[in-house]
Amino acid sequence: MFTTARRLAWSPRRTLPLAAFVGTFAWSFVYVSLPFYVQRISTADPVSTLRWTGWILGISSLVTVVTAPVWGRLAERGNPKAFYVVVEILQGVGFVGMALARTLIELFFARFMLGTMGAASTFAFIMAGRSRDGDVRREVSAIQSAMTVGQILGPLAGAVAAARIGFVPSFLLGGAILWGCAGLVQWGVPRPDRSPAGGDAQRRPSWREVTTACVVVLAGSIQVFFLTAVLPQILPPLGVAFPDTLEIGGLVIFASGVAAALGSLAAPRLADLIGEWKTVAWFLAFSSGLLALLGLTGDVWSFGVMRFLQVLCVAPVFPLVVARIAQRAGGGAIGLVNSSRIGAAFIGPVVATTLLAWTNPSFLYVLLAVPGLACLPLVRPPRASRPGGVDGTS
Repeated sequence: MFTTARRLAWSPRRTLPLAAFVGTFAWSFVYVSLPFYVQRISTADPVSTLRWTGWILGISSLVTVVTAPVWGRLAERGNPKAFYVVVEILQGVGFVGMALARTLIELFFARFMLGTMGAASTFAFIMAGRSRDGDVRREVSAIQSAMTVGQILGPLAGAVAAARIGFVPSFLLGGAILWGCAGLVQWGVPRPDRSPAGGDAQRRPSWREVTTACVVVLAGSIQVFFLTAVLPQILPPLGVAFPDTLEIGGLVIFASGVAAALGSLAAPRLADLIGEWKTVAWFLAFSSGLLALLGLTGDVWSFGVMRFLQVLCVAPVFPLVVARIAQRAGGGAIGLVNSSRIGAAFIGPVVATTLLAWTNPSFLYVLLAVPGLACLPLVRPPRASRPGGVDGTS
């Protein structure tokens, strides 16, 4: 009886992934309706409104790329849990600012300020790196999977909420969800240790290792984030009627999100079976190859299956690379690696739409696969982690 009760008891280890899910859900909940809200309040011509839409949606990610390492370094010197709570509260205030915006400039400024508040996921990864049981790979994978599920479910709920209760109430609801997330972390997550899980037994990563991690994460994440922006252009040639592009595009995005969640969950097991660095190298290569082959698909269903497999392959890359850095690095380095993922959310769509303006989808897929393949020579164990080292993955 006592054993059963213990099994049913909620573990504090589950609270951090749950908080990551709630926070990502809130952001996706609001993000999906932003383009339509921009159109609602815009007084500019359609071309100018389109430009404003891109910048309003992307400015938060651009600013966060700069601020995430700074916030990470501050959290390293203090209590990352406290920073997590404060940032979630501030982001909730930022959502209220979006609700109060009545012009494009005001909305742009509100999104800009949201970017200066950093990314709560940086603090989550710092805390995962300090986990008492030392199982950092599984902690990071659980957080990444939870964030992916939030990205899947958030747009579905956000679109319905914006349609039923309006844009402004949905923004306020998103802010309230972030405040609830802050409370969840404050009262549900134990204070983390003051040092990474690896302690002093492992050397700190060099800046070359951190830079390599950033490049690999950027290349892999671009392969995930580029597609949404070009779906209206690539679906009709695959046989999708224009009125059905939104619905079919949503199914493709949903399937990609499921693949990303499954791949992130599988990352620790794959690393145990074949080693961290082999997993990163092989699956980044598989993802790049499948991405290049997307242009050979002749209908939307074969395209969807190929895309599912491609995202399934690239998904383990981020949690494994971040876990490796989180075990030994400080908050600044973790924030820098995480900012590469956030930056890819802006770079991927911009590069994809720019390339598609002067080339065809098949060539676009090949070009986006090249950075992933170019990273393969960089993906190798550090000298201290090769045979006989602490990694033991060779």
